[in-house]
Amino acid sequence: MKNLILSFLILVLFTSCSATQKTTTNSNLPKDAVRIANEELEYEIIIIDAGFNSYLHSIAKPISFYSDFFLESKNRFYVTTWNNRARTPLNYNSSIYENIIDYDFNTHYGLEVNYKLYNYFKFVEHKYGEKF
Repeated sequence: MKNLILSFLILVLFTSCSATQKTTTNSNLPKDAVRIANEELEYEIIIIDAGFNSYLHSIAKPISFYSDFFLESKNRFYVTTWNNRARTPLNYNSSIYENIIDYDFNTHYGLEVNYKLYNYFKFVEHKYGEKF
C-alpha cells in the first residue's frame, strides 16, 4: 500500500462545461498515469495508480455501455463517500484516501471524464477491496 502514497493524485479545476475532453499522455508523468485535460475548461485529472490503465482496457465495461446521466449519478455518490473518508483519516486508510476530489455536482464534465472517474472508483473496489 506504500505505492498508494503517490498512487492517486487527482487535481480537478472545473470552471465551465461546454467543450470536448481530450485524453493525452504526458512524458513527465509516470508510466501508468492517466491524464484527462482540457485547457478551455481549465481542468485536469491525473490518476497515478499501477494497474489502472490495464483495468480500463481489460476489465472495465466500454464507455458506450454507460449514459452520462448514470455516470454523473454514480460519481456524486462515490465522490461524496471518497471525500468523507479523506476527511477522516483515522477511520479510513489514509494511503488510499489521500486527496479530496474537487467535483462540482452542478457542472457537466462530459462522458469521458465521468467514465474514467467512475472506473477509478471501481478499480479501487477491485484492487484494494474497498466498498463504497
